[in-house]
Amino acid sequence: MNHSLLDLITNASLLVQIVMAILATASVFSWTVILQKARELKQAEIEADDFEDRFWSGIDLADLYKQLVKAEAEGLEAVFVAGYQEFVRMFKRKAPLALLTESTERTMRVAIDRSLEELEYRLPWLATVGSTSPYIGLFGTVWGIMNSFRSLENVQQATLAVVAPGIAEALIATAIGLFAAIPAVIAYNRYAVRIERLARRYGNFSEELLCLLQQRALELEK
Repeated sequence: MNHSLLDLITNASLLVQIVMAILATASVFSWTVILQKARELKQAEIEADDFEDRFWSGIDLADLYKQLVKAEAEGLEAVFVAGYQEFVRMFKRKAPLALLTESTERTMRVAIDRSLEELEYRLPWLATVGSTSPYIGLFGTVWGIMNSFRSLENVQQATLAVVAPGIAEALIATAIGLFAAIPAVIAYNRYAVRIERLARRYGNFSEELLCLLQQRALELEK
């Protein structure tokens, strides 16, 4: 007797159906996070490219700061705004160069951490789905196979045709678990690398900006 995929799912035991529902929900939510993070990271990379082009175009830093402070700066722009703002504040207080440098560097580090924290939001979910979904699916499979063999108690002759449908129903849980886990693991690894690349980029920029601000401070003190 042929069984469609839908028949196998609807004929599965209640617990196996619950496992399938949990895995399907996790898969849908994972794809939502995957698509959302793809847009966010792409936007962050484009904004970083555009800002660096403006920054190294020769524009005066004070003018650039005035343009960005009026808008809601994000990513690399937020790092620049935070660093330049702290530099001006400490310079007006006539802080020593060492203290000015330390305070500006610390402020930019906080801005970098905030930007990365936003990019990493919900990313651990992908790692959780990727690591747990196969085991949840395996649990459903084991439970389904146990039920299939228990059903043989009421059968006089045990044949493969008798247990095959039940085993097929159970194996669907493993398949759904893998379907949820594989994209989540791939996306998590890929996005983690891209976020790490942005973190290095933000860090390098903050060091370059700090050098420029130190030179500006020395020039203004003359």
